[in-house]
Amino acid sequence: MTYVIAEPCVDLKDKACIEECPVDCIYEGQRSLYIHPDECVDCGACEPVCPVEAIFYEDDTPEEWKDYYKANVEFFDELGSPGGASKLGLIERDHPFIAALPPQEHAE
Repeated sequence: MTYVIAEPCVDLKDKACIEECPVDCIYEGQRSLYIHPDECVDCGACEPVCPVEAIFYEDDTPEEWKDYYKANVEFFDELGSPGGASKLGLIERDHPFIAALPPQEHAE
């Protein structure tokens, strides 16, 4: 099991979760953040600090956002397990599911 970043993060990328993650497993894509399923230790530190409530334990992901689990996992198909997001920085792509989403509007 792992944590999943869902739609509220798309086009927002607050990054409070990155600062809170003790194992550096939250990677930054072009439009969204992604949690590496093999590097995440399921500590849950990221979930309460997300200001838009975009992070869910895999089994608790709302039904309308279930596809985000697959997007989070498959985002790492090409990357493998780099062993930490900070050494990579911004990854200039997104999972095709997220890349195809219309621009997301967020209340200020």
